[in-house]
Amino acid sequence: METENKKILLVEDDPNFGAILKDYLVLNDFDVVLAKNGMEGFEKFKKDIFDLCILDVMMPYKDGYTLAKEIREKNKEVPLIFLTAKSMKEDVLKGYKVGADDYLNKPFDSEVLLMKIKAIMQRKQSESKTDNLKFEFQIGKLHLNSKLRFLTFGNQEPIKLSPKENELLKMLALHENDLMPRELALTKIWRDDNYFTSRSMDVYIAKLRKYLKMDPDVEILNIHGEGFRLVIKNKSI
Repeated sequence: METENKKILLVEDDPNFGAILKDYLVLNDFDVVLAKNGMEGFEKFKKDIFDLCILDVMMPYKDGYTLAKEIREKNKEVPLIFLTAKSMKEDVLKGYKVGADDYLNKPFDSEVLLMKIKAIMQRKQSESKTDNLKFEFQIGKLHLNSKLRFLTFGNQEPIKLSPKENELLKMLALHENDLMPRELALTKIWRDDNYFTSRSMDVYIAKLRKYLKMDPDVEILNIHGEGFRLVIKNKSI
């Protein structure tokens, strides 16, 4: 994914940490605007178009949650990542409720932040390229109706997928014969990428593999350390 010219709003009240993080992101080809508090952050947000916002939670004058709510009123789609020194479950849930795409506890590995930024931007890019009204997918000899959550094979009785099975298979179908990054599915469907949600996704992948066995030409491959590929062999061109 190209990161050059992708603009990030970074709102961080610690001037040293903010400057270091900005320099790191700039070195990775992002265009970064730094604001030192929530009030300044919102003023900068209103004056420009950003591809992603990184918000510190604990800030003077206006905290990250309040800023996120104001940003969401202006733009429902721009991705938000929260940075916080707190690790309380309530704070994490509060962040997601106001529209966060991801959450990082300080101190954190800057490479992990970079990975999360790229995964989120890739997801948004994928969504923007896809007609959101599309809900029917031909997967080999199987047919997925993601609106009804029905997976059908020939004249057999349709299988009613669970909401997560449905979202996961739809995302795999959108990435047909291409890599679907693990982080992409976790942030999109589970809104988290910790150990437990990652294991949960593996369980859902196993369930989907059982359903897809109805067509021997359809397979979900595990790309070690990266994600999954929905492969359809002998597909007619």
